[in-house]
Amino acid sequence: MFVYLSIQKYITKIDLNMKIISKKEVEHIAELCRIKLSEDEKELFTKQFNDILSFFKQLDEIETDDVNPTFHVLNISNVFRDDEVKPSLTKEKIFKNIPKKEKDFIKAPRMTEVKE
Repeated sequence: MFVYLSIQKYITKIDLNMKIISKKEVEHIAELCRIKLSEDEKELFTKQFNDILSFFKQLDEIETDDVNPTFHVLNISNVFRDDEVKPSLTKEKIFKNIPKKEKDFIKAPRMTEVKE
């Protein structure tokens, strides 16, 4: 089984049967993320990355041939309601509190720069 770690443009393919993440790789990932890590944090993250990836190895060993894929833990098919047509607001109610309007349009401030 292979696990792919992707951080920004850094992609690494890891064989779970080998040593998984080295301290040097943690330093490289931290550099890509533009964060500074202390020596203790580098050791901690190296251990945590390896613990997480070794858990994937344990999951890979589980026999799942006779297990159907689960897309949702509950047996839910459609939770949407039917659309109901309801009357909308009148133009008078819509334009009642609008500070600037022009004909049947709401006038809003310009959102782009004007180059002269």
